Amino acid sequence: MQRYFISKEQVEGQSIRIVGEDVHHISRVMRNKPGDEIICNTDAGNSALCKIEAMNETEVQVSIKSWLDESVELPVEVSIAQGIPKGDKFEWILQKGTELGAAKFIPFAAERSVAKWDEQKFYKKAKRFRKIIKEASEQSHRNRIPELSDVMPLKALLEESESYTVKLFAYEEEAKGSEKNASSFASVLENLSDKERILLVIGPEGGISVEEANHLKEYGFEAIRLGKRILRTETAALYALASISYHTEELKYKG
Repeated sequence: MQRYFISKEQVEGQSIRIVGEDVHHISRVMRNKPGDEIICNTDAGNSALCKIEAMNETEVQVSIKSWLDESVELPVEVSIAQGIPKGDKFEWILQKGTELGAAKFIPFAAERSVAKWDEQKFYKKAKRFRKIIKEASEQSHRNRIPELSDVMPLKALLEESESYTVKLFAYEEEAKGSEKNASSFASVLENLSDKERILLVIGPEGGISVEEANHLKEYGFEAIRLGKRILRTETAALYALASISYHTEELKYKG
């Protein structure tokens, strides 16, 4: 069943007023009509089964039939600080990262980022980025839409990290090193508790520089190895999110 994200301002008692691009999607793409059912997700993460009561070109009126007791969010909160990559790789990371459960994306202006996004350039891209995140959230039945931060240089990212309980960065040199000396991502995952706030920093195509690695370590970040192979920047975050999901969800409930 198709779901749509709404703000608390759209809820009036047992009624919800849907406006904007979702109206076109409901009426023209899904071809819904009065009497059909959809799911509405509030910005607080709650889901409601709703029935379409009326619709026109500018809005859809639905009534709340029941609140659903469901959540597909990860038991831990994962923010991805992604070194700004070239081309459209960031869009891929946003889409797939949302499907895999990321709670927040932070574009990181890394030393080795070839692409440079100033405030104006990011502003132009942000609307499309947020649309990608929203659509991926709907498709994957997320309860919440992940947050998209403004671009952060290293200094701002280090300040941001103070509110996290687990701080990691994928470091290429760890993957090149011996298994004995490399930090174990598996051991980090095994020690995670529910509600942990995890910040994972991924470098751009050229990876994290030595200077950046030193600053991150000074702020309590742990360098980790994401397997024995060198991953592309657009693959690393997805590998990490899939691993976190497996350890915190699948292993917990197996059998």
